[in-house]
Amino acid sequence: MENSTDNRKLGASMLTGLIELVVLLLLVVFAPAGTLHWWQGWAFFAVFLGLSLIVIAYFSKRDPHLLANRISHTEQRGRQMWIAGALRLTWCVSVILPGLDHRFHWSHLSAGIAILGDVLVVAGYAAIFLALRENTFAASTVKVESEQRVISTGPYALLRHPMYAGAVLMFVGTPLALGSLWGLLIVPPLLVALVARLLDEERFLREQLPGYKEYVGTVRHRLVPYVW
Repeated sequence: MENSTDNRKLGASMLTGLIELVVLLLLVVFAPAGTLHWWQGWAFFAVFLGLSLIVIAYFSKRDPHLLANRISHTEQRGRQMWIAGALRLTWCVSVILPGLDHRFHWSHLSAGIAILGDVLVVAGYAAIFLALRENTFAASTVKVESEQRVISTGPYALLRHPMYAGAVLMFVGTPLALGSLWGLLIVPPLLVALVARLLDEERFLREQLPGYKEYVGTVRHRLVPYVW
């Protein structure tokens, strides 16, 4: 009975989250552009929403625990609340600015570059998916569960933060997919916010997660293999 109730709550949360995602994407992509006649916007919308649906469908069957942790967005620590808020806001700006660029014709990128941008978004999402599949404790908030252990297999054997590495690909790909050169201006602030979150998360895990210090000593690189 309890599992049935939990499943209904999770299903309701997923439905609410999907509706919010669709509304948010439509608003941040098309409202600044001032038009629905924008193929780059629709291509990005279809790619991002389609990938989200695939991931949700997969984990709703294979790992509901992870999905429940991904749906929760309430940070418990003040520093992470600010960092997470800055990341969400900056990401929205990274989509809004290309829309304004399209409306006022500030720059123009070829169809090939826009398609390349969508490919980068897909590649970034794929990297995030592989990390999520490997790590059932990969919550959207920085926390440690009682049963949590260090994951050092799959992409975590190469990078300490493979999900964030995938996010970087998506950050770069988004303005390109939307055909905007000016949108790339938002990528550096996004990276700053991401690195701030990453470093704070590592400090927290060193203190709270047994074995994480040893893992850091073994896997040296955070975001880019053999670089950093």
